[in-house]
Amino acid sequence: MPLGTTTAGPVRIREMTADDCEAVARVRVRGWQYAYAGLIPRAYLDAMSVEEETAKRREYLTRGDGRVVDLVAERAGQVVGWGCRGPSRDEDAPAGSAEVYALYVLPEQVSTGVGRALMDALIARAVSEGASALVLWVLAANERARRFYAKAGFAPDGAAEAFEVGGATVSEVRYARALSASSAAVPSRG
Repeated sequence: MPLGTTTAGPVRIREMTADDCEAVARVRVRGWQYAYAGLIPRAYLDAMSVEEETAKRREYLTRGDGRVVDLVAERAGQVVGWGCRGPSRDEDAPAGSAEVYALYVLPEQVSTGVGRALMDALIARAVSEGASALVLWVLAANERARRFYAKAGFAPDGAAEAFEVGGATVSEVRYARALSASSAAVPSRG
């Protein structure tokens, strides 16, 4: 485990700031390298750069129009997770849908409640902003993520698409969850 990282203690969710860009970039790069190992070509994952990702995060954050919500999860003052949500990009998504664009945690934070806390916060924000549904895309072969989303109340809605990454074609499926005022409560984790 990297110096300064802990899996113990409470998780604090807050809005991302410009000062978080490098930490969020690290979460995204390490999250991709961990979550997509064996699903996306290794050469692509190995070539990911925290420096390049930091510049992208800074650009996205500064040119945002306020419709995208970026949240970070902290433990012991360290950023250990990041989630991003905004309007659905899919024309065929249910009317009033919001979309989870990203949700990543540091590999050593998997199964410690960080991802769940971020998802709960993204759901609560979508409900408070009046979204009627929440959608997200997940790699079809990413069974761990699919189980996580199912426990959070999402289910495949039948939409699927393929995209190219690192010279390979991978398939994604869309998951959806209807929202209501009672959705802001923590979903059953069975």
